[in-house]
Amino acid sequence: MISSDVIRGYNDTIILYLLLEKESYGYEISKRIKELSNGKYVIKETTLYSAFNRLLKKGYIESFHNEQTFGKKRTYYRITESGLLYYHEKCREWELTKEVINQFIREDYL
Repeated sequence: MISSDVIRGYNDTIILYLLLEKESYGYEISKRIKELSNGKYVIKETTLYSAFNRLLKKGYIESFHNEQTFGKKRTYYRITESGLLYYHEKCREWELTKEVINQFIREDYL
């Protein structure tokens, strides 16, 4: 299991990645994160919705209501053009982060 402290700075990147695939809603995004990480990362609901609010305020995603099977409205999210640019920026940042941290990881301690 990954510590939430370690991954905190990349929750936005993870969410934007999933919204690149398709428009989605909170529960589905949470489920996909767990699936794609093979259960090694489970995002807390408060963390997820806090990230949604942050991304909405910055204009990186937008929300809309859509009806689900039983007629109850559900909030969906989609990535915006500025969200796509931000996603690319975070991917480049991640590559640089990996490069720097790898300089301090000893293979014989893994």
